[in-house]
Amino acid sequence: MGKSNSNKQLLSEVFLGLGSNIGDREAFLKRAITLLRAEAGNVVQCSSVWETEPWGFEAETSFLNMVVAINTGLKPSGLLKKINSIEKRLGRKRNGKDYQSRTIDIDILFWGNVTVNEIDLIIPHPAIADRLFVLVPLNEIAPDFSDPLTGMCISELLDRCGDKSEMRLFAETLLI
Repeated sequence: MGKSNSNKQLLSEVFLGLGSNIGDREAFLKRAITLLRAEAGNVVQCSSVWETEPWGFEAETSFLNMVVAINTGLKPSGLLKKINSIEKRLGRKRNGKDYQSRTIDIDILFWGNVTVNEIDLIIPHPAIADRLFVLVPLNEIAPDFSDPLTGMCISELLDRCGDKSEMRLFAETLLI
């Protein structure tokens, strides 16, 4: 008799935005990816790393930003708890709601075609279309992915983005 497939866990493809502008920024990105892989799911794609100016606040140090795609069996709230734990272990300090410098920031950008609108979690991330530092790396790994809210693919969102922030390629890949 064959094994039942009823115990198979369904995986969701999730796009995460990662950023760091305190300390060894590259090391924080690498460590975050390692922890995501160990605790949240299989990291299936990583964009290039981009150096970008801070968005929404002034800071002395620019950010390193990238996007990763993971396959996870977690629910959105479970992944958010893992992300918050990873950020805390990597030294992220949260002081209110204002934007600020940080060792690591991990945002859930998209969860397949699922939408979530809860007090502490909104998916898709509400500011994707306004941020080059998210759209440029996301366009590298998923240009044809469609935003479930607008129906536009990432390349279209990038073409329409009004953000004029300066970005430069920092690394084509992070060898982990």
